[in-house]
Amino acid sequence: MDPEILIELVTTTMPYGRYQGRVLCDLPEHYVEWFQREGFPSGRLGTLLATMYEINTNGLAYLLAPLKEKRSRYS
Repeated sequence: MDPEILIELVTTTMPYGRYQGRVLCDLPEHYVEWFQREGFPSGRLGTLLATMYEINTNGLAYLLAPLKEKRSRYS
């Protein structure tokens, strides 16, 4: 996995919808699961949301914690 994608998960905000403006790694799990059921958007956003789904599903959210603490460095 490209480490840059993890950085993007803690710095990229949701561009639309109910959670517009919220950082992708902070989206509620049920919202990411909804995208998985209904279909991820195309492009980079879809890739990031699919990655976030896999992280949540496999109990790997703890991997993002150190990056979330340092997110201001990447913004």
